[in-house]
Amino acid sequence: MSEMKSRRELANLALGSVAAMGLVAATTATAEAYQGNMERALSSLYDALGSLREASSNKGGHRVKAMNLIQDAISEVQQGIEFADDH
Repeated sequence: MSEMKSRRELANLALGSVAAMGLVAATTATAEAYQGNMERALSSLYDALGSLREASSNKGGHRVKAMNLIQDAISEVQQGIEFADDH
């Protein structure tokens, strides 16, 4: 009877270990897919673009140039996120 209980406990322990490993693998895959820093950078870039759009236009063309550079940066960050999602 004691041996049967030990086998059952061992089987439960093995099953629990497999389940835990699956949970860790799923969590790791999700963590790798989420691009938190990139998403925050994208949000900051959109905020900066909005601020520049609201600023007065008497900046000698530098405001417009900055807006164009930020739009380029937004595109690059989005491409980086998509690349990471695909790989």
